[in-house]
Amino acid sequence: MPVNILMPALSPTMEKGNLAKWVKKEGDKVKPGDVIAEIETDKATMEVEAVDEGVLAKIVVPEGTQDVPVNQLIAVLATEGEDAKTVAGGAGAAKPAPKAAAAPAPSAKSVAAPASPVPQPVEARQMPAPVAATNGGALGRIFASPLARRLAKEANIDIARLAGSGPHGRIVASDIDLAKKGGAAMRAPGAGPAIQAPSDAQIRALYEEGSYESVPHDSIRKTIARRLVESKLTIPAYYLTIDCEIDVLLKARAEVNSAAPKVDGKPRFRISVNDFIIKAMALALIKVPNANVTWTETGMLKHKHADVGVAVALEGGLGLITPIVRRAEEKTLSVISNEMRDLAARARTKKLRPHEFQGGATSISNLGMYGIRDFIAVINPPQSSILAVGVGEERMVVKKGKPAVATVMTVTLSGDHRAIDGALGAELLGAFKNYIENPVEMLA
Repeated sequence: MPVNILMPALSPTMEKGNLAKWVKKEGDKVKPGDVIAEIETDKATMEVEAVDEGVLAKIVVPEGTQDVPVNQLIAVLATEGEDAKTVAGGAGAAKPAPKAAAAPAPSAKSVAAPASPVPQPVEARQMPAPVAATNGGALGRIFASPLARRLAKEANIDIARLAGSGPHGRIVASDIDLAKKGGAAMRAPGAGPAIQAPSDAQIRALYEEGSYESVPHDSIRKTIARRLVESKLTIPAYYLTIDCEIDVLLKARAEVNSAAPKVDGKPRFRISVNDFIIKAMALALIKVPNANVTWTETGMLKHKHADVGVAVALEGGLGLITPIVRRAEEKTLSVISNEMRDLAARARTKKLRPHEFQGGATSISNLGMYGIRDFIAVINPPQSSILAVGVGEERMVVKKGKPAVATVMTVTLSGDHRAIDGALGAELLGAFKNYIENPVEMLA
């Protein structure tokens, strides 16, 4: 009988994906292991393999289609002994069957998720809905339509935390739809009326027709926008800034690079200042273990190793992705350097596997190469902190009561106050500064 090929879930949080390309065409023969399509998820492009042998009888979802839900029928495969044309003619009535889900390709080029069972998507279920007071600003009776209540229950959304857009603040079905996408109106408990973002039509009305080009958001930009809003609305963040003198580090870096062994006339590694920063942050997290944590509503996750994410700018100004250096405290600077170079290269071409950019306890965002002196970075949920790193520049400092010149780098820690209070954040930042200013401790 015909085999239905479904849109696969390529990561635990994937709900939709873009069908970027069909590698096989209608009428092509396929066998298990053949790459049949390329699927674009939030931050990676993944290959999908066939799991059965036969002929690709019908492509139901054309390439270039965006936001295809997981488990939606995308193609039909005619198996041995079946007429592909007959199967294609009846494809419209085909019903998806879990058995037929295409599997991610395990090839070296593939960036598919592990073959183990994929959990149900958690984005809509776990992302806190925007906080809002009910009618009149009092946390009392909740006014909502029966349909809105049913939809909220099905989506596991706390209806008490939504601000209604209906008459007199009544919560309606469209508010639930917005909450699923992370765009519902919100306000703090007891505050004034909820603030509703202007619609696309209202924004476009501010500009003369023909004076702009409307470029649709891709899935990466949508995900970044949603997660940034989630971070700013749900994380009570605070910010700590400190200056680090890096003259000794720069000297140590030059000595390490000059002593690097060569292969075919080329150094095996070239350490960057950012590699020192990754290592210093990892060691600081191990030294201050109570800051190496992740907040959950039921308990704190205390990590045994320091997994440090590093913000990498995607090509074409599509935003940032944070590949993670796992167990960074155990790795030498040369290993961190080579691993980070590989991760960054694959991040820019959207070839990272999900486990290479998901998780971690903290991240580093370095804008020093752009001459930025200091800035504040937005925490990447579910991480509890992020370190914003500025440029190392010569500044006047006072040493033993006398003016002197030193190369100074300003860093700012953004911390989630639920998981890391201010004093603990200051302790973490102090440990980081000690490693940066005494790099020999990182080389031991």
